[in-house]
Amino acid sequence: MRKVDPKKYEAKRRQILDAAIACFSRKGFHQTSTAEICAEAGMSPGNLFHYFANKKAIIAAIVEEEGRQTKVHFDRIQRAQDLFAELLEFMGLILELGSNKTYLRLQLEIAAEALRDAEIGALVAANDQALQDSLRMLLRNAAVRGQVDPTLAPADGARWIAALIDGIFNRFAVDPGFELHRQRDVLQLLLTRFLRPGVVT
Repeated sequence: MRKVDPKKYEAKRRQILDAAIACFSRKGFHQTSTAEICAEAGMSPGNLFHYFANKKAIIAAIVEEEGRQTKVHFDRIQRAQDLFAELLEFMGLILELGSNKTYLRLQLEIAAEALRDAEIGALVAANDQALQDSLRMLLRNAAVRGQVDPTLAPADGARWIAALIDGIFNRFAVDPGFELHRQRDVLQLLLTRFLRPGVVT
């Protein structure tokens, strides 16, 4: 039996995911065929099915990859000195992602699919819970360091920041006047007043 090269395998898998993301963002999950994903990736259907059993498996892999990326990001910033500054940086990244039309359309498709499919919904819910857990830990540690308001319950703060993230994507989807560079300063002001009420801005 031929030995699989892990790096080549992962590169091919990544190639399929990138092709699927491009297709899904253009046409949506259900309007995209596996043949279109294969054409975008430049490979045969037989090759694609060697990596993913079906289109739903590709969708699930995209959601799981997002969860892993978020975990890696928060594992890194939890070790930073200024946790509040890291939170502002993270929310700035959310604004940039929301302004990216490919990423935005993908997120809206994922949200819709989470309502239609229980298994995808469970993956999305797990990602959301992991995000809130990371935000809660960040706020708790920041409060201990005096970087955010210690009277704010970390769980409540994390839930509202998660809601704000959801709102950012929805706002980019429906409001053409919601522009990245005009909103960054407002977002930082809002978070500062919410999390550091004693700071004069």
